[in-house]
Amino acid sequence: MIYLDNHATTRCDPRVVEAMVPWLSEDFGNPSSGSHEMGRTAAAAIQQSVAKIAAALNVPADSVIFTSGATESNNLAIRGVCLHPRQKKRHFVTVTSEHHAVLDVSDELRREGFRVTEVPVIAQAEGATGVVDLNRLADAIDDDTALVSVMWANNEIGSIAPMRDVADLCHARSVLLHSDATQAVGRIPVDVLAADVDLLSAAAHKFYGPKGTGLLVVGNGNRRVRLRPQIVGGGQQQGLRSGTLNTAGIIAMATALELAVDEMESHHDRIGQMRNQLFQLLSSGIDGIKLNGISLDSNQRLSGNLNLQLEAIEGEAWMAATPSVAFSSGSACSSVDAKPSHVLTAIGLNESEARRSVRFGIGRFNTDQEIQQAAEWLIESHRKLCRLS
Repeated sequence: MIYLDNHATTRCDPRVVEAMVPWLSEDFGNPSSGSHEMGRTAAAAIQQSVAKIAAALNVPADSVIFTSGATESNNLAIRGVCLHPRQKKRHFVTVTSEHHAVLDVSDELRREGFRVTEVPVIAQAEGATGVVDLNRLADAIDDDTALVSVMWANNEIGSIAPMRDVADLCHARSVLLHSDATQAVGRIPVDVLAADVDLLSAAAHKFYGPKGTGLLVVGNGNRRVRLRPQIVGGGQQQGLRSGTLNTAGIIAMATALELAVDEMESHHDRIGQMRNQLFQLLSSGIDGIKLNGISLDSNQRLSGNLNLQLEAIEGEAWMAATPSVAFSSGSACSSVDAKPSHVLTAIGLNESEARRSVRFGIGRFNTDQEIQQAAEWLIESHRKLCRLS
């Protein structure tokens, strides 16, 4: 199989696996067991990993909290701020195209009595497609707003938000800003302090690390952030997220992030070239194919992202007809939902157009030969579907 679904997850880099394995089988001590050498060794390794992650994201080391992944990080950030006992404001602001790990949390807040505003994004063919409308965002923030959450880079159409501009709007009204940066971290430069983001979520498996390991940055040193813990019992991590630390996963995540940052520029250019190659091949072999989202030459789109709309065939049918290529019709976390992509409808596509759309995610381990072969298989399966219909 040719894997072109790197927004859903990435292959764990062999160098990351090599760094991780000894902490599963040899140095397996509990980092909270400070009474013996194995526990102290694990704790020291975690501190070294914290320093690597903090340097990569430009945040204070004590602001890094480890979680099971970005979904938990989003929950801890949003519910943690909004439901803190000293927090009296009852308004939460987010964006229509956010991941369900944010939108479902906002639904929970509604049920708990919060007012929630979902700000629209810029529509297809109106410039920076899929980017939050800053004017509408400014209008949405009021004196009762507790928190704003804006995704740094979209997981379906690859649009990149101007996070510093978003932060300035929030802080002008003394409102904290959270960003789900799951698709951004490791793919594009993410400087939390320069962007002035107060809380940031990420997951290791999006940048060639293992699944089940994530992080939440809590504060960048510019202002105080209070969180109500969502998991208690043990008091680890300043009491914000209790539980035995995943030493192997944390070391793997730090290694993966360090590699991603060091190799970002070379991978970015090569991945972008393969993405453009795939688009050109499919466009030349399939009539009426359209690009969803911002133009491919824009620096506001992730280099590996390609979201395409077919003229007559539904995306699910194309996927089923091309079993040798792994791609998707939207977010992996919402694939069980029969509804069309809420991200595509947010940029103005109708239900039929959204259902005729697919997403490709090009990654570090793809090759030019794979792109060529995948395009041939995709074009052939599309022709067969057209003949059948």
